[in-house]
Amino acid sequence: MDCRPGCAACCTAPSISSPMPGLPHGKPAGVPCPHLDETLRCRLFGHPERPAVCGSLQPSEEMCGSSREQAMRWLGALEEATR
Repeated sequence: MDCRPGCAACCTAPSISSPMPGLPHGKPAGVPCPHLDETLRCRLFGHPERPAVCGSLQPSEEMCGSSREQAMRWLGALEEATR
């Protein structure tokens, strides 16, 4: 499955505890990653500074659902369950 253009739910809903450029303590849940470009694509993709957790999130029907809203709900529930 490919990422849905303009979604970025996986770059918004979960927290990221790993340091990344500009965020030495990671990113809180529910906050869009500041490394998203104007089309909601990752500017760190393919760079060593990209947190490993970002690369481990692979698009799937279960996670992404049929809309960004469904993906945000699923990822938000996962974030809450693993807090």
